[in-house]
Amino acid sequence: MEKWQQQLQQSVNTLERLREYINVTEAEEEAIATMKTTWGTSPYFASLMDRDDPACPIRRQVLPTLQEKINRYGIDDYLNWKENRKIGEVRPDSIARQYEDRVAFTVTDVCVNYCRHCFRKELVVDRDLKLRMDVDEGLAWIADHPEVRDVLITGGDPLILSDDRIEYIIRKLREIPHLQMIRFGSRMPIVLPHRITDGLVKVLSGYHRVPIWLNTQCNHPKEITELTAEAVYKLQTCGISTGNQAVLLKGINDDVETFRQLHQKLLSVRIRPYYLFYCEPAPGIDHFRTPVEKGAELIRDAIRGHTTGMAQPMYVIATNIGKIPLMPDYYIVDKNEKEYTLKNYKGITTKWPNIPEEE
Repeated sequence: MEKWQQQLQQSVNTLERLREYINVTEAEEEAIATMKTTWGTSPYFASLMDRDDPACPIRRQVLPTLQEKINRYGIDDYLNWKENRKIGEVRPDSIARQYEDRVAFTVTDVCVNYCRHCFRKELVVDRDLKLRMDVDEGLAWIADHPEVRDVLITGGDPLILSDDRIEYIIRKLREIPHLQMIRFGSRMPIVLPHRITDGLVKVLSGYHRVPIWLNTQCNHPKEITELTAEAVYKLQTCGISTGNQAVLLKGINDDVETFRQLHQKLLSVRIRPYYLFYCEPAPGIDHFRTPVEKGAELIRDAIRGHTTGMAQPMYVIATNIGKIPLMPDYYIVDKNEKEYTLKNYKGITTKWPNIPEEE
């Protein structure tokens, strides 16, 4: 048995095991004991939690809270609404679609870390929504839709599957002539970097006309360790580019210093910031959401001009009609027929000629 499989076998998903890592508060114990919800993480990720601080950013992403019972802003039946599962074309449960040329291929509802802010919470965490994750049915649907050029393999966490199963999915997708790109969405490099084994690297590696990309999710600099750096390097040496899709979370990464450190540290381990997602209106996660404007303000005040531009993610809301960018133009402060007035991150202004469209 490989180390990552041992970690799964020893998953921290009971109060007894949790107490090996933290001093559990009365509120945490009550939530775990009384709420019907799936929770748990790897021993590795649990070891990164602060033993005595219930506000620890990793602890808050892992442990259920009674605040999840409050649902003022969350949309009921959210995942069906978000992924257009009850309208339009008939699709297998494993296929979610908002765009013409790309789909999300949900191959499992199992995770290593059951993130409390998950937008698929109804399916993965609370288990109120039941879907059939029939991989072959999904593969057949993709093969029958020549307009689909890009497939995101997601879950749950798709890298929880065996090497053989992952190899099968990749091989069958690459046999589809119209497919041009395969992407994986996985938190494994963050919550269980041991999963990036030589066997998995062998499955993912090699030059091919249909390349593989991987986007992970890291929300706080404390989540990044030397093991993460080694895992990402192994992925990149076999040709897999790695990006990050952070979620804006109140009390976890919504202050300037933490936000800047997160994106600088991601680059230091070769993970390119890609998206910053506004925390979606799934039921029971009101306590994680900020005002919508907050993400753009953080990019303005923590990243743009304050550090390398490579550290800047694109801030978006993921909706039932696709991702909506949320980057207001803070930098054009005036415009007339002759010129623009532009402002940099220090508040210094300069002039720039206004070039009209050719008629």
